[in-house]
Amino acid sequence: MSTFKAPKGTYDLLPPDSAKYLAVREAIAAPLRNSGYGYIETPGFENVELFARGVGESTDIVTKEMYVFETKGGDRLALRPETTAPVLRAVLEANLHKAGLPVKVWYSGSQYRYERPQKGRYRHFSQVGAEAIGAEDPALDAELIILADQSYRALGLQNFRILLNSLGDQECRPVYRAALQDFLRGLDLDEETLRRAEINPLRVLDDKRPDVQKQLTDAPLLRDYLCDACKAYHEEVRELITAAGVVFEDDPKLVRGLDYYTRTTFEFVHDGLGSQSAVGGGGRYDGLSEMIGGPALPSVGWALGVDRTVLALEAEGIELDIPSTTSVFAVPLGEEARRILFAKVTELRKNGVAADFSYGGKGLKAAMKGANRSGARYALILGERDLAEGVVQLKDMESGEQTAIGVNEIVAELESRLG
Repeated sequence: MSTFKAPKGTYDLLPPDSAKYLAVREAIAAPLRNSGYGYIETPGFENVELFARGVGESTDIVTKEMYVFETKGGDRLALRPETTAPVLRAVLEANLHKAGLPVKVWYSGSQYRYERPQKGRYRHFSQVGAEAIGAEDPALDAELIILADQSYRALGLQNFRILLNSLGDQECRPVYRAALQDFLRGLDLDEETLRRAEINPLRVLDDKRPDVQKQLTDAPLLRDYLCDACKAYHEEVRELITAAGVVFEDDPKLVRGLDYYTRTTFEFVHDGLGSQSAVGGGGRYDGLSEMIGGPALPSVGWALGVDRTVLALEAEGIELDIPSTTSVFAVPLGEEARRILFAKVTELRKNGVAADFSYGGKGLKAAMKGANRSGARYALILGERDLAEGVVQLKDMESGEQTAIGVNEIVAELESRLG
């Protein structure tokens, strides 16, 4: 009988490593909670049309990477490859945009993309993201960039860079698009790339192949085509984040892989990660609401990869300070001791003390191994002789010191020592 394995390109999060992922999620979420963002959760799958319209028909995500299936009822659904379009759909459906703008929300969850698996690139991966929906204000773009920067600094990361660009808007982008298409038609590109250039030329700038990049050296730059309104908007974003002490690099070639981005666009890259160097990114998406049938709701947001951030921490050799989950570990020797200590453990837990128990009737040596592994500060040991004397041995696992304490005093004693 062969045992089951996780599907190709996925991973399981297992203790003790999983604690790192929880700490990363918490570090990214904390500044958001502190800045007026409320938590939102959407289903893991949506109507396939939501992504085709929102993310864009010509994107790799929609053409090659989506997990699409048909339900028994004949609905065509897709596992979500990203969460911005679902969040906007949820906000519109619940009419949150009518109660006051901007609607500021954050989310945490899995995304699914059928891609070629490699280090830092999985078919199921976890992101924490934030969206500020319904206001066209450079201060919102700046706020989100500053909050992401804060999250990474709180984790102790230093070798990440913020790349910043503007993609223009409905006014100036078409002019640039035409100029770029003209330029691309003159290059020596394969048929598929030329086809992509006709549908969405900006995506070609994102092509990572060296022979393509070499030909793009003299490509026209978007910043030379920005209209005055976009230039002024971008300048204000740059001034606000600079005033906040956030260091960034202007990257005139930066584009994002989704069709809905306009104006501000940014990426967080970490040089310790090799070819998959982006740890997160985002930008403004002023036209997405109309694309999916809603009113005009100019918005901005980002998503940061939890697995990529963990890889970045490892690349910098940063050990997160993750406190032990167990404070007290109880070791009973014999049936009567087991009954008494189990009751004490239950009482400790009710009083907010993290406690664990030696299950399976182990002897002293094996049970103390478990106490060591748990990372508990104190062990409670109760044997035959202690029972007769009405005491429990309290062992300080750091100093090795052992004290006999009355069975009825033990909860109060531990609370005072741990408090």
